[in-house]
Order: sequence, then structure tokens, then C-alpha cells
Amino acid sequence: QLELVESGGGLVQAGGSLRLSCAASGTIFDRDDVGWHRQAPGKQRELVASLSAGGSVNYAESVKGRFTISRDNAKDTMYLQMNNLKSEDTAVYYCSVHENMGPRIGVLDYYGQGIQVTVSS
Repeated sequence: QLELVESGGGLVQAGGSLRLSCAASGTIFDRDDVGWHRQAPGKQRELVASLSAGGSVNYAESVKGRFTISRDNAKDTMYLQMNNLKSEDTAVYYCSVHENMGPRIGVLDYYGQGIQVTVSS
């Protein structure tokens, strides 16, 4: 059974930094595409950053140049380094893993439990 455990959230002042971690178990992690999403109060969940198994990276326009997604396949862990945080970055952040199970089953999506990031202005 795939499990994702997030850590590293908290309260930070605007302009500060945080690093989120997400440890995966129950999957062949180096074959998975991974990502980070967030959901602010009253808003829909949005994709913040994604990193494919092959190394392709994408970022939401709002975080480009400030956030960096990375992974350590030896530790089955992904990270989101967040710099120059703004009040609008306040949200619950979720990590995700996307397992490609082949053409018959397709891609299975898994999400962590979510972790709060609060940026005070």
C-alpha cells in the first residue's frame, strides 16, 4: 500500500523560506512522476510543481523562480524548497505520486494528507 508522509510546514514571515519533504513507501519511487499541490481557503486545489521520473520539471507561474521541486530516489523522498515566501503562498500543501501501471490500468494518483504553510505579512 502506497503511503505519503509530509513534513516541514509551519509559520514563516514573508520573505522567508521553508522546505517541505514527502517520504513515500509502498511504491517503486524512481519510476513515479511526483508533484506538489496546494489549496488555499475558499480556492480550488492547484498544481504548484511537478517532476517526472525522467527529470522534466514544471512550475506554476506564481512560484517560478521562488520554488524548487526535487527528489532523492535513494531515500524515496521528494522536496519542495520555497524561498521568498509571500502571504498568498499560505495554503495546505499536498505531495502527490503518480504510478504508471501500464496501458491496461493507466496512471494511479496518490496524495499526502496535507501540511499547513502559513506566511505572515
